[in-house]
Amino acid sequence: MFTHKGHKPSCKIWIEYNGKPVLGKGGAEILEQIERQESISKAAEKLGMSYRYVWSYLQKIEKAIGESIIVTYRGGKFGGGGAKLTNLGKSLLDEYRRVEGYVSEVLYDEEYWEAVGLKISARNRLKGKVKAVEKGDVTAKIKIEITIPTVMTALISREAVEDLDIRVGDEVEAVIKATEVMVAK
Repeated sequence: MFTHKGHKPSCKIWIEYNGKPVLGKGGAEILEQIERQESISKAAEKLGMSYRYVWSYLQKIEKAIGESIIVTYRGGKFGGGGAKLTNLGKSLLDEYRRVEGYVSEVLYDEEYWEAVGLKISARNRLKGKVKAVEKGDVTAKIKIEITIPTVMTALISREAVEDLDIRVGDEVEAVIKATEVMVAK
């Protein structure tokens, strides 16, 4: 994806509350395991952490937010205790997962990195001039006169046309992304 071997984008994600970090990757893993195991001690064991560390981490989050993120219950005569995430705990975990998924998607989206000027493997580029724009409800048809000269038609979303502010006479690049090219006679 990138020009220098071994380089790739990376970042750390955390959720903040009143400007203070409350949930990062490790905390999300703790909450995920509590959600799966329904037990703090089993979650700690699964993660290779001490119960005391996990408990302290949870208390730190709850103190920062001022609300409970887990509910614990004691064991009785016939069974052990357990723990479950509160609605707030589930919401925090869902928000972390959502942001993490979005950021991962962007980090590995070659078209995004091309848009910000980084080199990618797509070489099927044709420069040309927009000759016509037809906007439908959902899609738009763009006729591009290639410098060679030839005219090609691209179907793209209406939203993309509006975001890029494409108009007749604009100089554009057509980037062709395909897994195969077929030729017929």
